[in-house]
Amino acid sequence: MTKISEEEIARKLSTLPDWKRKDSKWIERRYRFKEYLDGIAFVNKIASLAENENHHPFIAIQYKMVIVSLTSWSENGITGLDFKLARQIDDVYLADHN
Repeated sequence: MTKISEEEIARKLSTLPDWKRKDSKWIERRYRFKEYLDGIAFVNKIASLAENENHHPFIAIQYKMVIVSLTSWSENGITGLDFKLARQIDDVYLADHN
């Protein structure tokens, strides 16, 4: 997968409104949970997705908040794979919160 253009990044971010650009190499989203262990369960689900895609995000757990950051190290920036995984992570979150 190759690094995508600034225009493509902006277009893709517009379809994932809760994801934000974090400098030139990252996209990031924060997820809030009612309970600490809900966030931990969510991280475990993200880990399974990441293994299936062989694309591993940075994940920070701050009590009831989980922060997910995505980049493609091999391309030194953001690729379509980052957005694919972001959408899958959102789908998991929405499945548990609707």
